[in-house]
Amino acid sequence: MSLHVFGSVLTAPGVAANNRGETEGNITTLQKLLWKGQVHTTVSAEAIRWALRYYWQTNGEKVNRRWNDEKDCHEWLDSAWEGWSKSDGETFIDDDLLGYMKAEGAKTEGEKGKTDKRRGVMEIARALSTLPFAGDITFNAKSGEKDRTSLYGTEVHATRYQYGFAITPERLREQDRVLKALEAIANLGEVAGNHSRFLFDFSPESIVLRISDDPAPRILYCFEETENVIELPELVRRIDAKDIASDELIIGGPVTQLPCFKDLKGIVCKPGVKQAMEKAKARIEKRLKS
Repeated sequence: MSLHVFGSVLTAPGVAANNRGETEGNITTLQKLLWKGQVHTTVSAEAIRWALRYYWQTNGEKVNRRWNDEKDCHEWLDSAWEGWSKSDGETFIDDDLLGYMKAEGAKTEGEKGKTDKRRGVMEIARALSTLPFAGDITFNAKSGEKDRTSLYGTEVHATRYQYGFAITPERLREQDRVLKALEAIANLGEVAGNHSRFLFDFSPESIVLRISDDPAPRILYCFEETENVIELPELVRRIDAKDIASDELIIGGPVTQLPCFKDLKGIVCKPGVKQAMEKAKARIEKRLKS
C-alpha cells in the first residue's frame, strides 16, 4: 500500500486584496468563484506554489527556479532538467515536489514540438474564502503628472482562506522531501498580494492532517464558518460513517477545542499547528523507514 499525506489548512482572518495585478476599469479586482450558490474570493494554487518555492529558497534549500529580488525575475540552475535523466543525477526540491514543464514548438514545418515535464507530486488546491464576498471596495487617489489626480479603487475582503494539499512520498526522487513540504506549509508567510502592497498571513491557524493508505483525501474544504464560528461538520460525518479512520488524523490549532473532537477517539489533537506538524513528520518518518 502507498503512503499518502493529505492536509487541509485554515488561515487566520485577514484583509485580502488583489493578488494578480489585474483591473476592471480603475478597480483592482479579486479573483472570485461561485461556491454553494454564493460569491467567494479565491487565491490560485500557483500563488501558493510560488510562496512555497520562495520559502525553500530563503531557508537554504537548493531550488532550481530561484527568484532574483533585484532583477525581479526567475533564474534557473538547470533549465534543461538534466539531473532527471540520470538515476544519480542532481535534482532540486522544487522540481521534485512541484514538478515542471517546458514546451517547445516545432522548428520546421511538419516537425513535432517537444515537451519536457514532470507532474507535481505535491498537489495544491485553490484557496477559498470561508465567507462570501460582500463587494467591499476602498477608494484612493494619487497625484500624477501636471498636478493631475488619479482616482482608483481596490476590492477587499475580510475573511479566512482554506486550501488543501496532497503528497504521495514514494513518487518523490527523495522521499524525505515530504517533511520539508510540511515545514513550508507550517511556516508559509504572505501569498500573492498586489505589488507587495498587501499582506495576508497564509500560515495555518488550524490544520487537519491525514496520513493514510487511502488514495482519496476526503478532508478538502472541511472548514465552515458561520457567525464567526469555525466548525467541521462534514469531517465529523465522514469519521462517523467510517470513511475516515480517526487514528489517521492529526489536528492542530484552535479547532481542537471544538466539542465534537472530545468524543472522537483516536484523533491526535495538538493546541499548536507546529506541534501537529512535528507529530505528523514523526509518523511519516516511521512509515518511510519501515
